[in-house]
Amino acid sequence: MEDCIFCKIAAGEMDTKLLHEDELVVAFADISPMAPVHALVVPKKHIVSVEEAGPEDRDLLGHMIHTAQKLARDLGVSESGYRLVINNGAGAGQTVSHLHLHLLGGRALEPRLG
Repeated sequence: MEDCIFCKIAAGEMDTKLLHEDELVVAFADISPMAPVHALVVPKKHIVSVEEAGPEDRDLLGHMIHTAQKLARDLGVSESGYRLVINNGAGAGQTVSHLHLHLLGGRALEPRLG
């Protein structure tokens, strides 16, 4: 997608410090962090939301989680705990129309949702 900021980051068209890159995903720090550690794992393939992901994306979705697991270790939050979040649609807080996974950690997080 031409206007998608995450597609531009994944394509290397934006000056973004990547925390991780491989053939399927990129990861970088969130520009509006909600926790001391707040990274995004973004697929290079443009998928609008988790609702738009198809059966052919099953391995990609699993890869996103494994990438977040590696990042949690690299960023020093795997032992203290971290949260993974995927928002689906504007009503759930998705602000960029490109599937992405949030990795949050580095402090105690509220145990409840909402």
